[in-house]
Amino acid sequence: PPLPLPGRPRLGRAPLLPLLLLLLLAGPARPISFQLPGKARKCLREEIHRDTLVTGEYEIGAPPGSSTGPSANLKITDSAGHILYAKEDATKGKFAFTTEDYDMFEACFESKLPVGTGRMPDQLVTLDMKHGVEAKNYEEIAKVEKLKPLEVELRRLEDLSESIVNDFAYMKKREEEMRDTNESTNTRVLYFSIFSMCCLIGLATWQVFYLRRFFKAKKLIE
Repeated sequence: PPLPLPGRPRLGRAPLLPLLLLLLLAGPARPISFQLPGKARKCLREEIHRDTLVTGEYEIGAPPGSSTGPSANLKITDSAGHILYAKEDATKGKFAFTTEDYDMFEACFESKLPVGTGRMPDQLVTLDMKHGVEAKNYEEIAKVEKLKPLEVELRRLEDLSESIVNDFAYMKKREEEMRDTNESTNTRVLYFSIFSMCCLIGLATWQVFYLRRFFKAKKLIE
């Protein structure tokens, strides 16, 4: 039988087949295209896990029939407002960064074209953003490490399986956090209910003794 790659776990046929099917069904991500009107701002948001490589390629086309070229600003920020990438008068380019924590990231395109009296044609914006396994350049990895095509596919499957395991681990962690929150909330509700019942019982007891003293003072009862 063939020997496993050094330093890597051997993959059996049972776990390998579902990963192959998942890889074939997933396919490469397609770029996003949209129209950007003059003096407008459009943003795209996506949640990305921590320690994840994010790469992107963008292109802004000039409006048809326009004498000037494309004019737009690009800014990529996280939920805290930290600027990860910024480019003024962007036309075409690439960007890359690695996330430090699980967060919501936002890519905003802001048009600088003036809105004239007539109808200003919109700019066509194309954004191809990848992260995780999709962002890795396996051709460069194969050249640097001198890997064979089969070894490259095994490396990609390994990274994909690791990404899936990390996703499940994160989902499990979030489920545990939500469960702890629910248990803490239930405990607080229970204690508050007991405290409310004790207050009601104490108030009812005080009312009974107060009314009894009141009626005795009025000599209505003995």
